[in-house]
Amino acid sequence: MQIEIAILAIIIFFILTYSGKISINKLVADNEMYLRRLKEGDWDFYVKAKYGDAVNPDLLFNKRIRNTLIVTVLVFCLLISKMSYVYVLVCIVVGFAFFKLDYINLKNYYKRHLHEIDTMLPYYLKGLEILIQHYTVPVAIGKSLEDAPEIFKEGLKELINAINAGDDSIEPYMDFARKYPVRDSMRMMRLLYRLSLGRQERKQEQLLAFSKTISNLQQKARETKYKNRLDKMEGKTMSMLVTTGLGVMVLLIFAVLLLINL
Repeated sequence: MQIEIAILAIIIFFILTYSGKISINKLVADNEMYLRRLKEGDWDFYVKAKYGDAVNPDLLFNKRIRNTLIVTVLVFCLLISKMSYVYVLVCIVVGFAFFKLDYINLKNYYKRHLHEIDTMLPYYLKGLEILIQHYTVPVAIGKSLEDAPEIFKEGLKELINAINAGDDSIEPYMDFARKYPVRDSMRMMRLLYRLSLGRQERKQEQLLAFSKTISNLQQKARETKYKNRLDKMEGKTMSMLVTTGLGVMVLLIFAVLLLINL
């Protein structure tokens, strides 16, 4: 009887949703301002890290909220026949766990591709260095937008807009570094800001210092890449040795048992 009640509750929920009597999308849209408070501070960054500009972080967050509500309601329907305070708590815990799942997956994706994402900024700045030889820093950034990594384009646009609006402080550069907390981002953006302040007669000298620093960061990135690759190969080698050793031990034990039985 309990299963029948749960199935009936689920069917009624889907009928009401399909007919438009209940609209989860409208519920999310009407309460968007309040639901935004649930969004993690680095959600936008992780979405950009995985999808670039192909996906809107706010729309993806709304979809995440909608799916969480659906899962919570479904769990509630399954437990409705024996509902109690404990099962209400179970529904809330399951809903919260499902809500956090997308965020955890994005964060794990970033960690798995951390080296690749971290190396994007030094290589982008290395290309930017060529443009800075002929243009001012804001103009060079504007001209580099088309070839910039997708993940950084929105932040670069905000940086240019802030500079064009008259903000000649270091803050627009630091805002970019805070928005994209990749390795050495603060240091590199400080270098870029100092370069933008340099007088024309010292530009070549500052460019050389800028180029040397970026090259060092690229070298560090390459060394990290090779170290990670070496560690991975060593891990695979150890796994093979352990597996081979265990296999040999099993065969020896099996052989000894056979000899004892004889």
